[in-house]
Amino acid sequence: MKGDLADFLQKKRWAVVGASRDPQKYGHRIYFQLKELGYEVYAVNPNCQKIDGDPCYPSLSALPVLPEVVNIVVPPQVAERVVEEAIRLGIKRIWLQPGTESSAALEAAEKAGIWVVYGQCVLLASKPEEG
Repeated sequence: MKGDLADFLQKKRWAVVGASRDPQKYGHRIYFQLKELGYEVYAVNPNCQKIDGDPCYPSLSALPVLPEVVNIVVPPQVAERVVEEAIRLGIKRIWLQPGTESSAALEAAEKAGIWVVYGQCVLLASKPEEG
């Protein structure tokens, strides 16, 4: 089901799957922007133990709490596995960053009744409007 941006952005507990220590990567930028905006953010990356001193978890299942939103910034074939894990855990909101979505991931989420945002970058959507 197509997710509502405002609904997603009101949720305060997020997991960023594909969070990275590399400042050039979107996983790094997304993780830190959400933290700076006051979200409770959990880094998920099986190839990393810490990001700037924060724990990095190997999977959604390893998180100490269930996130309200999972932001996915990994290749589509990995995103499909993450969506399946989110379904098993009962997570109801997934944000697929541009380039991470696949028809299989979208179909699985739709079939499970998960709200999904895709085709939009959370970096732009969450950025406070300047005026």
